[in-house]
Order: sequence, then structure tokens, then C-alpha cells
Amino acid sequence: MLDDALPAAVKTWLGALVLTDKTALLSAFSGAARALGKAPLVIAGRGTWGSDELGRVALLVRAFPRLQPGELWAHGDNRERQAVLKALPLLPEPAQFAALAIEACRANVLTVFEAIACDNPYPAEHLPELAFNQLVLKAAFNDVALARIFGLDARRNAELARMATDFAAERRAAGRPVPADLDLAIKGAAP
Repeated sequence: MLDDALPAAVKTWLGALVLTDKTALLSAFSGAARALGKAPLVIAGRGTWGSDELGRVALLVRAFPRLQPGELWAHGDNRERQAVLKALPLLPEPAQFAALAIEACRANVLTVFEAIACDNPYPAEHLPELAFNQLVLKAAFNDVALARIFGLDARRNAELARMATDFAAERRAAGRPVPADLDLAIKGAAP
């Protein structure tokens, strides 16, 4: 899936890297924006990514396990963190990164939160119910379109419906608007 989306510039950049030299890999990962720019690219089924994010994701996928998502997350800037989160579903045995994904759901930087919450199959496939429910409510609280949460239809549940209903009641009581798409978290919830 990823290789089909790579523009020629990213393929050339990746081809020039020595994937066995960890120092060079870390330098390439952090320097991807300088090498590739940040131009937006639409990735089928995954939303819009920056050129640097796409390059970083491709690099992480190819250099794993020499490059580790947790290490890149811990030392990365926001765009580097976004790329790590977008790469999670593409890595071998992705369930092992659930703790990192849950930590990312707590991010205060909206673009970082959106990298895990929106157009990303990882949460629907690997997060436990409570963490997934909290992700949905945080998205609603931050006016992130719930339609961008991959797998929401399949992951809806009675507790999420209760949480969303309570959230809507709190907003109304405070005279604040309720997100128009909050029903996506409520309707058809499994008992």
C-alpha cells in the first residue's frame, strides 16, 4: 500500500539511504522535512500527509526494527511524532505499540492527536475499548470530525454511547454547542 503512494522524490531519497547505519537513519528521519519538504499529499484511505511524513513513515517501515517507534516518539518533534503514529499500523505486530498509541491520544497538540485518531486504522484495530472511547470523546471535545475516526461504526458500544450522551447533556447545560456529528458515537451502539 505505502510503496504505491511514494512520489519519485521520496523513492530517490529512500534509495540513497544506508539502512544499516542507525546514526544515518536517525539523521534522515529528523531531516526529512529539509530533504522532502512538507507539501501535502493525499494518500488513498489515509487522508492528507506531508511529503516529510510520508518519507518518515516509509523510512520507519523499511528500517524497523533498527528504528523503533518509541525512541522516535520520545525524541521527535510534532511532525516526527505524527509520522510515527501514521506508521504504527504498517509495522510488524502492530499490537505491541498500543501503549504508545494510548499515550499519543493524550497529546495536547491537535495535529499529533489527529495523526492517531483520524484516518488511521490503528486505534480501531488495537486499542482497548476504554482507550478507544476516550479517543472518540476527545475528538468530539476538540471539534474533530468523528467521521474521520476509522472503524467507529464497528467499535461503537454502549459505554461510548453513554459517554457521548453525557457529554452532549453537559454541553447543553452549559449553553455550549453540541458537535453536529456526535450521533456517530451513539446511534447503533452495540449493547
